[in-house]
Amino acid sequence: MGNRINFTKRALEAISPAPAGKRAYYYDTKIRGLVLDVTPNGVKTFRLYRKVNGQPQRSLIGRFPDVSVERARAKAEADNGKIANGENPGAKRRDLRKEMKFGEMFDLYLERYAKKEKRSWSGDEWLYKRYLAGWANRPLSSLDRDDVERLHTAIGNEHGTYAANRALSLVSALYNKALEWGWPGTKNPAKAVKRFEEERRERYLYGHELPRFFGAVQKELDTDARDAILLMLFTGARKMNVLSMRWQDVGLERAVWRIPLTKSGKHQNVALVPIAIRVLTSRPEKAKGSEYVFPGRRGNGHRMEIREAWDRIRAAANLGDVRLHDLRRTLGSWQAASGSSLLVIGKSLGHLNQSTTEIYAHLDLDPVRQSVTAATQAMLTAGGLDP
Repeated sequence: MGNRINFTKRALEAISPAPAGKRAYYYDTKIRGLVLDVTPNGVKTFRLYRKVNGQPQRSLIGRFPDVSVERARAKAEADNGKIANGENPGAKRRDLRKEMKFGEMFDLYLERYAKKEKRSWSGDEWLYKRYLAGWANRPLSSLDRDDVERLHTAIGNEHGTYAANRALSLVSALYNKALEWGWPGTKNPAKAVKRFEEERRERYLYGHELPRFFGAVQKELDTDARDAILLMLFTGARKMNVLSMRWQDVGLERAVWRIPLTKSGKHQNVALVPIAIRVLTSRPEKAKGSEYVFPGRRGNGHRMEIREAWDRIRAAANLGDVRLHDLRRTLGSWQAASGSSLLVIGKSLGHLNQSTTEIYAHLDLDPVRQSVTAATQAMLTAGGLDP
């Protein structure tokens, strides 16, 4: 019946590859049916071998060491319990192969929901490719709370709590939509996973960082991304508002950009300061031939993502954990440092607050322009550039 050993991490690590053209099998002395399958290439896989209704059944548990001995034993023990109750876990797993895969569900979520309902849908696509694509071929029913919790923890340790929580939210949204659209499963495995606590962001670009920042921006070869990043800083607008900017909404003579629809669901008039106008007028002719200031690389749409360029700039300028959205916070912080009132800052950034909305509605753009101009001039001076 092969080799019977007590499965421990050290014992399994010491097992040599099987002879050429053969497989070696090692049986656990503690859990009935738990087997380690070893190939000539040294790949070690946990499986459960049992007879069900008189027929031999083999079901996959997972590869070692990705799946620990403890987890393999727990899964094997759970399957043994199901077999004792008359179930066939191996057949159930084979049925799952016919079920919708996680990657297929994401594609459906993206096309049927996110692209139609979320202006930030490209962020979901980026999150999926960065953190969740490894589950693309997993049937939806095969993922449980432990799977989601382990991934959430791993992302948190490697990329930070904010990224981990956003990925968790996306997983939860996928399963909620799957249930809403008739998937026969019964639960959302992300629902009970506890999110990490997030500290309120107070990060912005400091004076000593601005020379490095502007230097890295000037060297960036992706000129579309470079200009978009500068406009995010000098207008305080959100990334997707800048990337979807249309020439018809830009009044260069009046120095005003009208955002038709903001995150708050309303339009916003943005005061364009001289440096922002210079960025816009320097845009290449090919861009001006499009409806959009930042045309997409394919088709007739607009640019959707600039993260790769931002990561290069952030690394070149040694900015640490500064995010694209912190550029918006940078403008507001420098406005405050330049003596602007909170009302003016709120107006320039398009903030809405029930107690101040009426005041915002009567606030003229002139003081906003003066405030943003003073702030941008201060940033450019600190960055060693001519305002």
